[in-house]
Amino acid sequence: MTSNRKRIDAASRLVAALCVMSLTGCGYNLGSVYQADVRSVHVPIFTSDSYRRGVEFQLTDAVQKEIQKQTHFRLAKEGNADSRLTGRIVRIKKRVLGESAFDDPRELELAIAVEVTWEDLRNGEIIAQQRVPIESEEIQLLSTGSFAPEVGQSLATAEKQVIDRIARQVVEMMEMPW
Repeated sequence: MTSNRKRIDAASRLVAALCVMSLTGCGYNLGSVYQADVRSVHVPIFTSDSYRRGVEFQLTDAVQKEIQKQTHFRLAKEGNADSRLTGRIVRIKKRVLGESAFDDPRELELAIAVEVTWEDLRNGEIIAQQRVPIESEEIQLLSTGSFAPEVGQSLATAEKQVIDRIARQVVEMMEMPW
């Protein structure tokens, strides 16, 4: 009987420890990290304040693919969607990081900053929003990529890298807060 009693005591302690861990939280989330009540999202073409055309289409496509890959949300037309994710490219900047002895650009950096708003279309509430304050240097959704033309890298490869990073950041923004 004493061995049964020891097992019961050990099991009781284990259950108590699990209950305490579930009450205090251990940093893990059971289930999806995305809102369960939102099932679909409409992602219109991002707008752009930049003179560099075409980036808004690439970014919209990357965000839509990332939503399909990482979340349970279904992409839908605006009339059929629970929510809408809009974005605006506020800045695209290319700068030289290093030059050769003949003043040719050796390494360059491409930076893209965006504003994103995720709105619940059923009640008009803003679910999540990331803004880029233009006056300050505090950038919330910014991605940079560098490229070196001398070794065969191009603006197109850097642009793809930066756009993919921003798309991941946008979808991470759609996660529920802790």
